[in-house]
Amino acid sequence: VQLQASGGGLVQAGGSLRLSCVASGTFRSISSMGWYRQAPGKQRELVARIYRGGDTNYAASVRDRFTILRDSAANTVNLSMNALKPEDTAAYYCYVEGNLVGKGWQPGPYFDSWGQGTLVTVSS
Repeated sequence: VQLQASGGGLVQAGGSLRLSCVASGTFRSISSMGWYRQAPGKQRELVARIYRGGDTNYAASVRDRFTILRDSAANTVNLSMNALKPEDTAAYYCYVEGNLVGKGWQPGPYFDSWGQGTLVTVSS
């Protein structure tokens, strides 16, 4: 399963950006999609994640500013980022997990996959 992310760039503090990620390949189902980020010298951290049933999980630092949405039919997840701060500067990575195709109606093996990362830079 491959992920193609887009939408990063340079923006001033207070501005907005929208990240998109498309999953492609052969799989039976997706159980969750999400975004993680990694700033220089720091560990990768969860930004937001959305589950099959629509439940979401956000990092406390972005909860009131970012919105994650999933288009299940298009295997796409979008992250709308508003009121961006310099501390949001990082490489953002798309993530997907689910099941591959199995035999008959049975779900196949679990998989997870990471995108290549897209850079978001917020200037003060």
